[in-house]
Amino acid sequence: MRILVTGGAGFIGQNLIQHLENDNEVEGFEYTPNVYPDPSKYDWVIHLGAISSTTETDVDKILTQNYEYSMRLLQMCEQMGTNFQYASSASVYGNATNFNEDAQVSPQSPYAWSKYLFDRFIKQAGQFNVLVQGFRYFNVYGPMEEHKGNQMSPVSKFIQQAKDNGIIKIFEGSDKFTRDFVSVHDVCEVHSQMLKADTSGVFNVGTGTNISFRHVAEVIAKKYNAKIEEIPMPENIKKHYQSYTQADNSKVNKFVNVNWSTIEQYVEKI
Repeated sequence: MRILVTGGAGFIGQNLIQHLENDNEVEGFEYTPNVYPDPSKYDWVIHLGAISSTTETDVDKILTQNYEYSMRLLQMCEQMGTNFQYASSASVYGNATNFNEDAQVSPQSPYAWSKYLFDRFIKQAGQFNVLVQGFRYFNVYGPMEEHKGNQMSPVSKFIQQAKDNGIIKIFEGSDKFTRDFVSVHDVCEVHSQMLKADTSGVFNVGTGTNISFRHVAEVIAKKYNAKIEEIPMPENIKKHYQSYTQADNSKVNKFVNVNWSTIEQYVEKI
C-alpha cells in the first residue's frame, strides 16, 4: 500500500513509519499552514500532524491546526478516494469515569476540545465514501520521544531522570493518579492492522488496564537503582489533570489482535 503519514517526524510518526515501511511504500509530511499533501497519490493518509501539547493555551492556533486543517485534509481525501486514519486523544474524556467511545465526554483543555470537535464531526457525519478511522490514544510511551522535552510521557521522563541523576521526581499523591499507559509499538500495530479492516469509526487505543504514576516510577527506579522524590503539582496543571484513565478497548479488539505490552516488559528490554 502507498501510505502518507503527516507528522512523520514526531514521536508516534517516526515509530509508525518504521513499523509500516517494510511492507508498504510510506512517506512523511510535515505541517505547514495552508499547505496540503496530494492525497490522490496514496491509498491511505494517516494524519498525526497536530499541536500535541496539552498545556498550549492559544485556542486559535490549536483550532486552526488540529481542527480546521484536519477537516480540509479529510475533505480532500474523500474527494480523491483516499482512506483516512487520524489521531484523536483520550484527553477528550476529561474527568469522566466511563471510557467507552459512546460515553459522555468532558474535555478540559483547548487541545482536548480540538480533538473532541473533530471526533464529533466524524460521528455526526455518519457515512463517508472512504474509510475514516480515528484513534483515541491513551498515554503513549516509547522510544524516539526525547525531542518532546516537557511533553514526554511520564515513562520516558522518569527513565531519563533515573539515568541522568538517579532521582525520579513525581507529583505528590501520584499513587492516586492512574493512567492507561500504552506502548507506541502497540499503537503502531493497531494502525497497521486497521489498514486492512473494512470499517470506519472512532476507537480507543489503550491496554484496558491502569497503573499509578508511582508504580511506574517504582518499576523504573528498581531498574536503575534510583530514588523517588515527591514534588508539588503546579497550579496550571492541576485544573486539567485527569485523575484516572482506562480504555474500554473492546471495540478495537474486534478488529485487531494485539498482545498489549506492560510497563514492566518495556523497562526490562531497555
